[in-house]
Amino acid sequence: MTSERHTSQTQIEPCENCKCDTTHTVSVEIRTESTKQENTEFSREPYRITTCQKCGETTSQRMNNA
Repeated sequence: MTSERHTSQTQIEPCENCKCDTTHTVSVEIRTESTKQENTEFSREPYRITTCQKCGETTSQRMNNA
């Protein structure tokens, strides 16, 4: 799986690990989900990546499933 990372921002969000609202770095990453070389341009999906600035916990969510 390959990915491209885009610019990130920070915002306050709940952290499941810290059990409170903390500052998170938020970015969008385009991931290629296919492991086959042929037609990989059709298997790219956007993911929302968040990283807690307090504990470092990173989560990703496929945007088409949001």
